[in-house]
Amino acid sequence: MKTTVIVKTIMTSIGFLVLLTPQQAHAQLIPQPWVSVGGKDGDVTYSVGARALNWGAELGIGPDSATGVDVLKFISLPVVSPYVGLGYYSEDKGLAVSGGVQVGAGDNLFLGAGYNSVRGINGQLGIKF
Repeated sequence: MKTTVIVKTIMTSIGFLVLLTPQQAHAQLIPQPWVSVGGKDGDVTYSVGARALNWGAELGIGPDSATGVDVLKFISLPVVSPYVGLGYYSEDKGLAVSGGVQVGAGDNLFLGAGYNSVRGINGQLGIKF
């Protein structure tokens, strides 16, 4: 129980930090889509997402066919882009918190890793246009 409270407190603190971070003037206008595969409690989870103007949205399918949407906020750094997010899932899963990082892996490709409290740990592969 204490570990859960500590993790949620840390995620909330990081979320506020991300929201208060100054935005870059040259934010990307073209969405950057990605696909994600992960797992939690032995179940495979999936999601698709897109990012533009340092905000993102992710549609995910978790354990027990729970579906939900996460809203993500990114900090755009030169190579690495950490993010935090909040979402809501069906099948009585309720509110989800998420966080992770996306890393540029070339001119038109990026990789990512993240954690979602409903969908578990996941890996991401995306395209930059």
